[in-house]
Amino acid sequence: KLANVLEGDSMDQDVESPVAIHQPKLPKQARDDLPRHISRDRTKRKIQRYVRKDGKCNVHHGNVRETYRYLTDIFTTLVDLKWRFNLLIFVMVYTVTWLFFGMIWWLIAYIRGDMDHIEDPSWTPCVTNLNGFVSAFLFSIETETTIGYGYRVITDKCPEGIILLLIQSVLGSIVNAFMVGCMFVKISQPKKRAETLVFSTHAVISMRDGKLCLMFRVGDLRNSHIVEASIRAKLIKSKQTSEGEFIPLNQTDINVGYYTGDDRLFLVSPLIISHEINQQSPFWEISKAQLPKEELEIVVILEGMVEATGKMCSILGWLWDRCSC
Repeated sequence: KLANVLEGDSMDQDVESPVAIHQPKLPKQARDDLPRHISRDRTKRKIQRYVRKDGKCNVHHGNVRETYRYLTDIFTTLVDLKWRFNLLIFVMVYTVTWLFFGMIWWLIAYIRGDMDHIEDPSWTPCVTNLNGFVSAFLFSIETETTIGYGYRVITDKCPEGIILLLIQSVLGSIVNAFMVGCMFVKISQPKKRAETLVFSTHAVISMRDGKLCLMFRVGDLRNSHIVEASIRAKLIKSKQTSEGEFIPLNQTDINVGYYTGDDRLFLVSPLIISHEINQQSPFWEISKAQLPKEELEIVVILEGMVEATGKMCSILGWLWDRCSC
C-alpha cells in the first residue's frame, strides 16, 4: 500500500524537527496557517463529477443544431452507439433490404404475368417456383446471402430479373461489408481492457525524498501488457482570469514526470505515480486547510497499446475523492 499520510501538527513537527531533512520553501499544504474549521455540509455535499469513477465522461451534448454531421460520418456514429441500438440497426438493415428486394421480385413476377401461369408447364417464368410474396421474400434472402437452395432459380428469359440480380448482389455485398465491419470494430474496441487496469484506492499527499508529492498507484492485472504505456494527469477546476473572464472546467496539466520520462511506464508491476508540488504545480497556492473545500477534480489518463490486439486504448481514472493529506 501507499505510504501513510501526514496529519495535522505532526506534519509541522516533522518539517520543523532538527533531525528532518532541510527543506526548501514548502507549499501551503505543508503549513497549517489557515483556520481548521470546515463546514461539514460543504465537504459532504454531492459533487457532480466531470469523469465518473468507472472512467466514463459525464458530459452530455445538448443544443446541437447541426445533427446532420453525425450522418456524414455514419460509420463512427454506428460504432459509438450502445449495443442494443447497434444490434437493432444490424437486424433492421438486413430485414429491410430483404423485404425491399423481395417486393421487387414479386412485382416483376406479377407484371410479367407469372402469377397467372403458375401451373402452366409451357410458360417460362422469371423465377421458377415463385408463387407469391412469401416465396419472393425467401428468394431475396437466398440471393443476398448466397444460400442457393436450388428450388427457386432465375431463368434466362427475364432480362429485368438478371439486372435486378446484379444490383442485389452488389448492394448485398456492400451491406455485408459495412455492417460486418461495424460489428467487428465494435467488438474489438479495447474499452473492456480498462477493467483490469486499476488505480489505488487512495491518493496521498506526503513527503518523498524530501519533497512534497501527490502520489497514487496504478497496476495491470493481466499477463498481456500494455505496450508503450504513458500517463497524464489533468486538474479540472473553474478559474477566473485577470480580465474577469470565468472559465468553467478549466484543464490544467499536472506534471507526473514529463520532463524526466517518468510518465512513460513499463507496466509489469504496480507503479507509484508521483507529482511534485513545487512552484509550477497548480496545488502550490492551496493550503492544507483550504484543500478539502476546493471544488476541483483530478483526472488521470493512461494510454497505451494492447499487446494482444495491437489497438490503442485510453483509460480514465478519477482520483479526487480518494485523496488524503
